[in-house]
Amino acid sequence: MDLSKLVRGVPDFPKKGILFYDVTTLFKDPAGLRGAADELYKMAKDLNITKVAGIESRGFIVGGILAEKLNTGFIPIRKPGKLPAETISESYSLEYGTDTIEIHKDAIQKGDRVLLHDDLLATGGTALAACNLIEKLGGEVVQVSFIIELTFLSGKEKLKKYDMRSLIQYNSE
Repeated sequence: MDLSKLVRGVPDFPKKGILFYDVTTLFKDPAGLRGAADELYKMAKDLNITKVAGIESRGFIVGGILAEKLNTGFIPIRKPGKLPAETISESYSLEYGTDTIEIHKDAIQKGDRVLLHDDLLATGGTALAACNLIEKLGGEVVQVSFIIELTFLSGKEKLKKYDMRSLIQYNSE
């Protein structure tokens, strides 16, 4: 199945000049959602994963499915103020400023083998910040997976120390 045919390109979102790759159209297609989850599962099934972490918010959808398939717990990584218990945070650079993500302080135990998942890899800042949070808590990032990788933005370079996987690669906008 060619999953890229299920991804909608939305021009000028969230700002003029940006082509947004919308995976919600893939998610609403039962065969597409199942196909994406199955392919990502195959990449991780032999890695002895003990936790799956997903980045807010689209990373929660397939991340949750992967946690179920891998028989692990699921860890949400969220924007500040969204998690109810004690958290640690990591800030990272954006094209025009900074942002921050958080994880519950008790989400990862020392020695946990973690699969980090998000829907899309662009510049890699968010994913690297999430990896840093997992490692600060004593977890090992065993694999980082994405549905889409925008190769022309070179986010993979920031994640080169990790086993990084993606299902769909776009080489230009």
